[in-house]
Amino acid sequence: MHCLKTKTYKIRQMKHTKKEDILQALEKTLGVVTTACKQVGIGRATFYRWLKEDQEFNEQVIAIQDVALDFAESKLFEQIQDGSTAATIFYLKTKGKKRGYVERSELDVTSNNERIKINVNLED
Repeated sequence: MHCLKTKTYKIRQMKHTKKEDILQALEKTLGVVTTACKQVGIGRATFYRWLKEDQEFNEQVIAIQDVALDFAESKLFEQIQDGSTAATIFYLKTKGKKRGYVERSELDVTSNNERIKINVNLED
């Protein structure tokens, strides 16, 4: 019985260490899962299982993704400040939609979170 408890403890400890390793790798790769998994030596399926089953791990991954997004946004703002027309257009197309900076029409068909029923009759 003691041997079984020791083995279970070692497995849990090893899994915890791997989770810490993958979180560090995600930070270094700005959240790129495939690259981080390869660096740590775990499969993507394992990563996504941990993400689904471990709420604390999931929250840490989300925090890393937010940091990566903040970093990318800061680089975009640097390009806008440097006068990049492409960066300015990209920003306006993504953040300026409410002011009309879109290339396509968007139709919002929400109904206060209620189901919308659409009937289509096709006749020959």
